[in-house]
Amino acid sequence: METTNPLRAVVLVSAVVVMLALSSCCALSAGGGQLLHPVILIPGSGGNQLEARLTDDYRPSSLTCRVWPPVRGRAGWFRLWFEPSVLLAPLTRCFAERMMLYYDRDADDYRNAPGVETRVSDFGSTSTLRYPDPTLKLLTGYMDTLASTLETAGYEEGHSLFGAPYDFRYGLAAPGHPSQVGSAYLDRLRLLVESACAANGGRPAILVAHSLGGLYALHLLARAPAPWRDAHVKRLVTLSAPWGGSVQVMLTFASGNTLGVPFVDASLIRAEQRSSESNLWLLPTPKVFGNTTLVVSERHNRTYSAKNVTQFLQDIGFAEGVEPYRARTRPLGEALPEPGVPVTCLVGTGVDTVESLVFGDEGFDAGPIKVVYGDGDGTVNLASLVGPIKAWSDSPAQIIEVVELPKVSHSGILKDKSALEQILRTVDSINLNVTSNSQ
Repeated sequence: METTNPLRAVVLVSAVVVMLALSSCCALSAGGGQLLHPVILIPGSGGNQLEARLTDDYRPSSLTCRVWPPVRGRAGWFRLWFEPSVLLAPLTRCFAERMMLYYDRDADDYRNAPGVETRVSDFGSTSTLRYPDPTLKLLTGYMDTLASTLETAGYEEGHSLFGAPYDFRYGLAAPGHPSQVGSAYLDRLRLLVESACAANGGRPAILVAHSLGGLYALHLLARAPAPWRDAHVKRLVTLSAPWGGSVQVMLTFASGNTLGVPFVDASLIRAEQRSSESNLWLLPTPKVFGNTTLVVSERHNRTYSAKNVTQFLQDIGFAEGVEPYRARTRPLGEALPEPGVPVTCLVGTGVDTVESLVFGDEGFDAGPIKVVYGDGDGTVNLASLVGPIKAWSDSPAQIIEVVELPKVSHSGILKDKSALEQILRTVDSINLNVTSNSQ
């Protein structure tokens, strides 16, 4: 429910380290001598910091955007997400125009706004996904509680605990279509997995992914050869993964969505939210939602389901999103590939979640006049959280465990005691097994 990256290459582990790791079955971790499988945390959309730098090609929409922020040092780089100046209307516009993506029809791919370079710093570390704004830790804490819980259990930052931040505006594309930034992230994540395993005695990693990060993790695994998965990934643990999209995302496209951030005018960020490739990826999929009416427009005298999202995009005034959605994004949700490793899916239930929206005669800009709620985690519908993965249960080769957590919200799952206990149980059972086998 989450920039562009000139993605920096992950430093490859030297051949000497790899040879030592593969030959050593007795390497000890920081956890009091206990053998640990490395854990890699993969955040959801908006779950890590994003930095930007403005070049001479940048054309600000106002004098305010020309002079803000006053950057000194760091070669012109500043934190684009999250930055509290977004709360101020004049600066909200600056934020939105810098976060915008543009679909290049000739290249059939997405790119940054002209004159805006972006990057994700500290790849491999959990630092940028603990707090999207490190100066506002009490307000922007994201994966810190989870990371700290793992550290209490014996995990050590940079040795057995890693983070995989990414440019969450971008997504992946169906076969036959380029996705430069998203594909580069999968390559980077693959190298991180390999280096984490090598640094921990060759033990395969546990991937813990929240929200959109679960989709990225799934495609990393599904696109990898089976021998690579067997050697490098012990288990995938997903938290609130939106396998089949979310009805709430249709509200984002129709009217803009502040996601609970106070004082922000949704109309100022709607164009930026529509431009996000990953938001197209999170629209409700026909496979999960079928012909169920999700949106009603009294002005257009029309109803919309997951099967006519292209018409929905046309009617809200976002015709430029139709082709990339139809060709690049929608096929990703038509069939979820099996990950090929054991999976534990933690999902929140029993939280009011947008199930359908009614827009009146004033149109989409005015926002919905009626919202109907159903079951889910407050962001993702229950049908999307558990429906698509049921097919995996029919595969004799696919191990899957679904754990429902009553009254746990989409983001609350990262801090909820029952969720953290379940994650620790899963991780501990894997580590206990490897420790027992080594004795």
